[in-house]
Amino acid sequence: MEILRTVAELRKWSRLERNDSGNAIGLVPTMGALHEGHASLIRAAVASCGAVGVSIFVNPTQFGPNEDFARYPRSFDADCALAEREGADVVFAPSVEELYPLGAATFVEVEGLSGRLDGKSRPGHFRGVATVVTKLLIAAEPDQAFFGQKDAAQVAVLRRMVTDSRLATEIVVCPIVREADGLALSSRNVYLSVDERAWALTLSHAVGAAEALFKSGERSSQKFVEAAGEVFAAVSKVRVDYIALVDWATLEPVEVAAPGSLFAVAAYVGSTRLIDNTILSL
Repeated sequence: MEILRTVAELRKWSRLERNDSGNAIGLVPTMGALHEGHASLIRAAVASCGAVGVSIFVNPTQFGPNEDFARYPRSFDADCALAEREGADVVFAPSVEELYPLGAATFVEVEGLSGRLDGKSRPGHFRGVATVVTKLLIAAEPDQAFFGQKDAAQVAVLRRMVTDSRLATEIVVCPIVREADGLALSSRNVYLSVDERAWALTLSHAVGAAEALFKSGERSSQKFVEAAGEVFAAVSKVRVDYIALVDWATLEPVEVAAPGSLFAVAAYVGSTRLIDNTILSL
């Protein structure tokens, strides 16, 4: 497996694979601190594409001034080992200066969507996400880019960005990967103490309550929010950020749940902000 550091190297690799070998190109954008959830994305990319790249870049523009950019977990050697083990052909690990040249003043913003759910709680976050993913898609020119459903609001923003920009890349969404007890895998889980790890299960329990309601025939948005709120209220150490039932394409609230509706939650467990969701289905 090769480690690439510049946009020129990544683009050269992609074009050689496509033009000389006839391979479809798959890209798995990550911020590193890879875990089994990321591994599942790489496996999906390998199964679908003849050549697979994994980007590892902690993107500064998607962090707010009081967020965890400086302490975000970084484990580059272990990340490369995981990527290679799962079948990636290259890792793209640029410097900040490579993706954001001195004086860079161009950003990508998906208006409306970027201010909903996580975007409402983290102003500017989705502008940073859309900007860096746009840069990665332009650099790698992938046929498919793979993301996890756990970041469902991010997926909605990126789908819209790709559609509006007329980019040729297909956004592929892979299921949430969970621990045996239901906790959604996240790089930020490493921040949790033993007690906080137990409290963090409140998020998956709230999501489970919504799933159970939907399968029982309930369709009222208010009932879904109330049921999840009761789950959170039982654990005083967890502070709710949002509980929402929305249309997955627009992230706008819906009053009546339907198959394909997104039920999403975010909460602080100690100082760590975690998210979880489900796409409602029968």
